[in-house]
Amino acid sequence: MKNLLRTISLIAIVTLVFTSCSSDDNPADNDLFAGTYEGQIGYNDDNTTIASEDGSVFVTKVGDTYNFDFSNSDIPSINGIEFEEDEETNINIGGSETSYIRIDESSLNIFYNEDGKTWTADCTR
Repeated sequence: MKNLLRTISLIAIVTLVFTSCSSDDNPADNDLFAGTYEGQIGYNDDNTTIASEDGSVFVTKVGDTYNFDFSNSDIPSINGIEFEEDEETNINIGGSETSYIRIDESSLNIFYNEDGKTWTADCTR
């Protein structure tokens, strides 16, 4: 009877551990990346160039998209960015080596081009 009880307990614990550690947990499905990242930020368009060594980017998740608000109010926000999973880092959909937003648990890197405007960030939290 004790062996049967041990076996059932062991099976229950193993089942609980495997269920809790599901590999299907896509970081894009939760708010893991939301928060404030601090570091270098910048912005450039035809009329304006802004650079700051001690700026920050506040990341929020709205539905399936992310918004990026910069500490310098002269830098426009980047809104509605969708991500695809790339191992343990997420990169924005449509991103490339010359225009991207990469985010993980501890760092945010932005080199994003849209309509002749460029946003940059090299931040950590």
